[in-house]
Amino acid sequence: MLETSSRLLSLLALLQTRPAWTGTELAERLDVSTRTIRNDIERLRELGYPVDAARGPAGHYKLGVGAKLPPLLLDDEEAVAVAIGLRTGAGLAGMEESSARALTKLEQVLPHRLQRQVNAVHGALSKGPDDTGSNVETPQVDPALLSTIAACIRDEHYLRFEYEIPEGALSRDAGSGRTADLPILVEPYRLVSWHGFWYVVARTETGDWRTYRADWMLLRMATGRRFQPRPMAAADYIDFVLRDVASTGWKVHARITIQAPADEVLSRIHAAVGVVEPVDDRTCILVTGADSLELIAVYIGMLGFDFHVDTPPALVHHLKTLGERYLRAIS
Repeated sequence: MLETSSRLLSLLALLQTRPAWTGTELAERLDVSTRTIRNDIERLRELGYPVDAARGPAGHYKLGVGAKLPPLLLDDEEAVAVAIGLRTGAGLAGMEESSARALTKLEQVLPHRLQRQVNAVHGALSKGPDDTGSNVETPQVDPALLSTIAACIRDEHYLRFEYEIPEGALSRDAGSGRTADLPILVEPYRLVSWHGFWYVVARTETGDWRTYRADWMLLRMATGRRFQPRPMAAADYIDFVLRDVASTGWKVHARITIQAPADEVLSRIHAAVGVVEPVDDRTCILVTGADSLELIAVYIGMLGFDFHVDTPPALVHHLKTLGERYLRAIS
């Protein structure tokens, strides 16, 4: 059985992990009686933690809303995530001072091993331009995977992984819907967060630069081997990701002829939309992509220019359906 102080911390940690617990569940988790749980709940209340209790057959305990913010208990992944978020927030207008204060308090108590993780992720991270929302769910990426990649970037260690390409997506390293034939070995240089996705910018064994989606990666055993870094300029990583993803990294890729000069199109599109290739003084090509046809249609509609869709055929069909729907709306 845990000592009282340790048990109180364990009880508090449990209450913070989900909305409600029954007394029996808490007693079983802490290996004590329900009476001990009731007594410990009272001690937490005396310490300023607002614990609400509901009686009856559906009785339970849960953390309530108090008059002041009590201390919080964070596990390792939560602490790293909060620290990274605060470092990012420190650069946001209106939040600089409060973010810096909170970050200072947190980093003062972070164990050295977690501090190294925070430094690794923050040092390896770049953030692409903000973009509009989409109807595609943002993929969940294991924080441990990001921490491992960031540590390899920090320590200049080779990264080895399998690369699973979802059905319908394209890649230079493997066909749609399958895993690359052999584990991929790269020199990792940067983690870029953009449009709800995480990308790794790396050099291949042939020396070519590549962009890999982190949610498509399955890490293999660490190599522990160092490489001699040959980085690109820090400011170029984001631009490289935008260009590379526009042509290879989406489930849907489109090539659209725009009836307007390239500089005019560039002045109207968001940097996250795609790559513009001039054809002549009055025409250009927009190479773009997304994880849905609907999102590409939004991009095209925002341009305000006449256009012709070259590929894919599915986008042509979608725009025809969308056009008919709009016409019905005004008829």
